[in-house]
Amino acid sequence: MYDLLAGLSVIEASSFVASPTAGLYCAQMGAEVIRVDQIGGGPDFRRWPVTDANDSLYWENLNRAKKSVALDLGRPEGRELLQALVRATGQFITNFPVGGFLSHAVLAEGRPDLVTIRVMGWADGSPALDYTVNNSVGYPLLTGAGPEPVNHVLPAWDLLTGAYAAFALLAAIQRRGATGEGGEVRIPLSDVAIGTVANLGGVAETLYAGANRPRLGNAVYGLFGRDFVTRDGQRTMIVVVTPRQWANLVAALDLGDAIRRMEIERGVSFAKDDGLRFDHRDALYPLFERAIGARDHADLAAAFDAGGIVHSPYRTMYDAVRDPALVADNPIFGRAENPSGFTYPAAGAFATLPQQERRAPAPAPRNGQHSEQILSERLSLPSGEIARLIDAGIVGVASGGGGSQ
Repeated sequence: MYDLLAGLSVIEASSFVASPTAGLYCAQMGAEVIRVDQIGGGPDFRRWPVTDANDSLYWENLNRAKKSVALDLGRPEGRELLQALVRATGQFITNFPVGGFLSHAVLAEGRPDLVTIRVMGWADGSPALDYTVNNSVGYPLLTGAGPEPVNHVLPAWDLLTGAYAAFALLAAIQRRGATGEGGEVRIPLSDVAIGTVANLGGVAETLYAGANRPRLGNAVYGLFGRDFVTRDGQRTMIVVVTPRQWANLVAALDLGDAIRRMEIERGVSFAKDDGLRFDHRDALYPLFERAIGARDHADLAAAFDAGGIVHSPYRTMYDAVRDPALVADNPIFGRAENPSGFTYPAAGAFATLPQQERRAPAPAPRNGQHSEQILSERLSLPSGEIARLIDAGIVGVASGGGGSQ
């Protein structure tokens, strides 16, 4: 947790991954992010993984450091309160539909300099999820060796969209500071996905070749990179991206003479050309398989580390979370009180600011935990009116205990 965004307040009305991620990143950098949900929790409030008590560990971690207001958004009074909070604050992150009571046009009627960041599925407003957008841009048919498509587990487009949304919010605020203009920025998952494909050369590559890239399994396209198995059965990934790494890898495996013979036989030099190493992988891979398969992993790891060679053994997530370097001794993690009651290392801001002390990760709120405070501070509602709204079931407040509301 840092204070780079101290003084910035944002209303967030969202669910699932992309939009809450944008709010999370802002909160980790010091913004006051006020998440507004339906009383009892929105559609992602119980999303897996969950504890035995059905508290969502997913929700608990995507909403750290935020404040929570709970409203009955099915009733006009609840919707009007959310609109009032957005107008009072001036910054809004959402993945609600373009139209309706949270349309930018409606909200800006009372706040012309409002900045709205709207995460969408498709640009035309139709719904989409990370897992369907990924299929649409072709990656599952590039992943693995085939013939079946291979979906990845990581919701990459959600996460990229969330990060892009946080960036877009700050960009729009920067423009408003210079011009006084507010506005809406719409960020569709589909555009983030196909735009990223383009940024990585994929659109140009496919049109230039007139065909799809071949599926390569665990090989890295255009580089010398693949998984290999050591003598003691450890599967490890090795990737070479610089001439020095290539030279050190060849030396560590004592393959210098064999590589020189191959270069002479094929009329090439592998010393400085990534593409040639990839093109001649049919001959290089078996050579490296034998050399790596004749050594134990610990021996190879020491030699690779000494040579600055990029490598990593494959392991389970259970192994990773028990790695001190990744978690226990990693300063991005700390202890936090969690609504679920389960204590575990919690992640804070990923960035490190050497000039600032890193604060411990903040917990996620309980549903409605800050309703009274925010309605009083932001809308100047008197305590009697807030009490009436609570009694009428329009405003929700958190009860004691864990995350179950």
